[in-house]
Amino acid sequence: MGKLREVLEHPDELIPLVQMAFAAKRAKVLPKDKSLAFCYDMLNRVSRSFAVVIQRLPTELRDAVCLFYLVLRALDTVEDDMAVPVATKVPLLRVFHEKIYDRSWKMSCGYGPYVDLMQQYSLVTDAFLRLKPMYQKVIADITRRMGEGMAEFIEKEVISVKDYDLYCHYVAGLVGIGLSQLFASSQLESEEFADMEFLANHMGLFLQKTNIIRDYLEDINEEPAPRMFWPKEVWGRYTRKLDSFKAPENSAAALGCLNELVTDALCHAPHSLAYMAKLRDQDVFRFCAIPQVMAIGTLALCYNNHRVFTGVVKMRRGETAKYVQQLGSMADLYEAFDHFAGSLAAQ
Repeated sequence: MGKLREVLEHPDELIPLVQMAFAAKRAKVLPKDKSLAFCYDMLNRVSRSFAVVIQRLPTELRDAVCLFYLVLRALDTVEDDMAVPVATKVPLLRVFHEKIYDRSWKMSCGYGPYVDLMQQYSLVTDAFLRLKPMYQKVIADITRRMGEGMAEFIEKEVISVKDYDLYCHYVAGLVGIGLSQLFASSQLESEEFADMEFLANHMGLFLQKTNIIRDYLEDINEEPAPRMFWPKEVWGRYTRKLDSFKAPENSAAALGCLNELVTDALCHAPHSLAYMAKLRDQDVFRFCAIPQVMAIGTLALCYNNHRVFTGVVKMRRGETAKYVQQLGSMADLYEAFDHFAGSLAAQ
């Protein structure tokens, strides 16, 4: 009933919802190649929205981006699995980039679909080794840099805003940098994208900080022990214990901290827009722009919203579908950012 009510209240979202449903169905049509079929099936299982967005990229770049995403998801699975001893995890993170060349390597860790990803990792390796060397080089280098950064933060708390920015650089800024290098390697974008680390990093930080803010409740409730990335330099001004924000009596302090972090994340938005203004291929543009719109839309929902500390905050599926289907130019992007910025200002 809830979904039906949403459609009735927002009838302009019905057609985009139908279009997105068909796009999701097309994304489930797998390549005939066994290894690539596994990779795209896994992509659908771990990120349906990303699977839909990636489908419009040209085949060669699409395969490289798919493999890039899965390799980093596997790396992230190692980092996230609290059952893996630190003495095992840290050295593995540092050499994980070497595992993508080893057809026999696999591992038992993770949860849900990630268990299959890790146990059948040889299929990812097989597909990776059939990419062009220029794509392999980018993926391996970013995996190395990310693994080293993750290892650094395994037993290190995010205390300062500088720590916060550095952690987000390792886990997301490097993704933006790697994607930029893949775009340049494909020749769909200019060679300057291979060295556009400053803007690409900001684009990644914008997405990652949005996720960290939105996922407060999920992360603080994680068992056996939460790993939190809200910087203590910020939340320490509002409370002695980060988990105290869940209590209704602390709502004023919680909202003060939340709004400060949302404002910090918004500082990356102008750089993200500057990056996307340089893109010339429309499919690459859409691939980059859709997550950015979802980010500012999510930040607009989170701002001054105590539900961040008590439940799930996310954009309506129909609203998301509308942007996925209709976002095609910088004019569209500016309009979307202006809309959500206005929503933020009105709160």
